[in-house]
Amino acid sequence: MPAFVSSPRTVFGSHKVTTDEIADNIRAHHHDHPRLSSILRVVGNCGVRTRHFTRPLISPTVSGTADVHERTQAAFDDAVTMSEQAATAALAAAGLTAGDIDAIVTTHSTGWAVPNLDIHLMARLGLRPTVRRVALTTVACAGGVQSLVRASDLIAAHPDSKVLVVAAEVLSTSYNHSATTMEAMIYKALFADAAGAAVVTGTPLTAGLAIEDTFEYTLPDSLDRYRGRLDARGMHFDSTKQAPSAAAETFPVLMDWLGPQNVDFAVIHPGGHRIISDAAKALGLDAHDIRHSVDTLTDEGNMGGASVFRVLERTHAAPPAEGAHGVSVAFGPGFATAALRCHWQA
Repeated sequence: MPAFVSSPRTVFGSHKVTTDEIADNIRAHHHDHPRLSSILRVVGNCGVRTRHFTRPLISPTVSGTADVHERTQAAFDDAVTMSEQAATAALAAAGLTAGDIDAIVTTHSTGWAVPNLDIHLMARLGLRPTVRRVALTTVACAGGVQSLVRASDLIAAHPDSKVLVVAAEVLSTSYNHSATTMEAMIYKALFADAAGAAVVTGTPLTAGLAIEDTFEYTLPDSLDRYRGRLDARGMHFDSTKQAPSAAAETFPVLMDWLGPQNVDFAVIHPGGHRIISDAAKALGLDAHDIRHSVDTLTDEGNMGGASVFRVLERTHAAPPAEGAHGVSVAFGPGFATAALRCHWQA
């Protein structure tokens, strides 16, 4: 029995930042970096034109000198605010109220708080105290698809349930000039802030994805490919030289799971141009088929787990045909893969 994903809603940070502004900021803070020319070239070719931060680029918690406490508090506070807005909009799009929700799945990796995002949203949205909760706290970029996997599980166990799914990341708080590696500079240009939400049900409420099956895979011996790190100056994302090829290493297993069925459309997490293009090649898709992922990366950057909801929101604006076969896939630290086999329910 499929699980149906209602029309999602995405909320961005309120400050749009261009790649030229990022380059100027890096140039000003790292004018004596021995690889500055290479850094600026890579930043300019990262595929992101604009992105949104919850706070201005010059803020203490972005390009300033705020410590780990200030940065993590800002990340969580801003994530809660955007999540409430995205969830409220997603409920309205599905024709529901907070009182209709039976379960909530959240994903959020930037910032730290106990209680976490799920409990805060229960209070903010006015969800019933008996609502089931699944809080994913370290899934990062894979979180959007992973949260839909968990929502699908809940629908399989309780077919009449209505599950609210919310993803939020404030990745601008990892924009930290104390990190000077090439990878850290690239992430300054790739990352962005947003929250996305949708409702998953056992019967369709709007047009959208109908999830037929789910897939999870952890690449063996891949703990260091992408990873988060905390120090006194804040949160950082690190990666190895093998990281860019990690997604492609998962494709043989992913394609074996998908089987011989043709894929008509895809909702691919826009982690970077190589991730999108490698996934498209494996799935046999052309530039038109992956345009929503590419456009999301270009206009809004990599928003972590919230990105997939934005790609799906764009897909709703120019939807596939009724019954078209699709796949949604995302990759995250670990190296972990989450995917959905689905079709379009008009």
